[in-house]
Amino acid sequence: MDTNALMNAAFEQGASDLHISVGRRPVLRVGGGLVELGDAPLTPEDTERLARELAPKRNWDELTETGSTDFGLAHGDKCRFRVSILTQKGTRGVVMRQIPQKLLTFEQIGLPESVQNLLNLHRGLVLVTGPTGSGKTTTLATMIDWINRNREVHIITIEDPVEYYHTHNQSMITQREVGTDVTSFAEAMRRALRQDPDVILLGEMRDLETTSAAITAAETGHLVFGTLHTTGASRTVDRIIDQYPKEQQEQIRAQLAQSLVAVVSQILVPTPDGGRAAAFEVMLANPAVENHIRKCETFKIGSVIQTSRRQGMQLMDDSLLDLYREGRIDQETALERAFDEKALRLRMGGGAAE
Repeated sequence: MDTNALMNAAFEQGASDLHISVGRRPVLRVGGGLVELGDAPLTPEDTERLARELAPKRNWDELTETGSTDFGLAHGDKCRFRVSILTQKGTRGVVMRQIPQKLLTFEQIGLPESVQNLLNLHRGLVLVTGPTGSGKTTTLATMIDWINRNREVHIITIEDPVEYYHTHNQSMITQREVGTDVTSFAEAMRRALRQDPDVILLGEMRDLETTSAAITAAETGHLVFGTLHTTGASRTVDRIIDQYPKEQQEQIRAQLAQSLVAVVSQILVPTPDGGRAAAFEVMLANPAVENHIRKCETFKIGSVIQTSRRQGMQLMDDSLLDLYREGRIDQETALERAFDEKALRLRMGGGAAE
């Protein structure tokens, strides 16, 4: 099979991912399960050929030099993929994530109304966090699309690769791809501040320089959206602060307390019908949260979220409980992903865990 046939199969079967690996037939991930394609396991020569068909020269050079490369790829006008080519045991492997062409609504994603309200802000740092494959990119694309349609601002996105394509609407939108349009996230952030932005989407805060630039931009009157691979508000704040040398951490706590306006943490959980539902933890900055960040008491943030539901905050376990009560996920699924399984089991009326 060639790459066009494989991408067609992924598109037609609604696969979230396509895996190409030596010793197994091509595999689609459909509804959380694995579906094999073709008649025979792939050889090293097969995966090398398929990888070469996919990779532009710049990315092939990066692959041979570093052992891996990532890029975006359009499959005609049908769909786009985020492609990751890697080296394993001296052979090539490929993982392709299908990027939905149609942007979802807030209601389809399940985003709380308090998160939608953030999109009218004019300054501050909003972090959307979660593990790989948790839907962060889709959530951020929906947010950017809403701003694009409802506000007259200049939006700059910095991504690796660009996944969702946006066109000018009420807003002007500039999308820059790291590796193609600009050398790094940090360089793109430095340049962005000279390009009259109102809103900046930073696809990844992967190093200290980029994180510092994002916080500075939020402090100086820009609305900045960023992502981290963390789960939960307190862990996210800790991850940012831990990037800095100890002698700078007190200063960054003060800056973060002033600039951070929200952390939206999300995970995707399987539903009984084979689909997936999103669960969210939402932290909104208020005087108590700011005080805990400033005083290095991030372990107390969870208690603030728990007692501030009327303000639009919610813990991840509250979201899981809501999904369970709505019949969208089963009890076992909710408990497996709970931060505090025993407490959640009690709230479900199941008694204490053994």
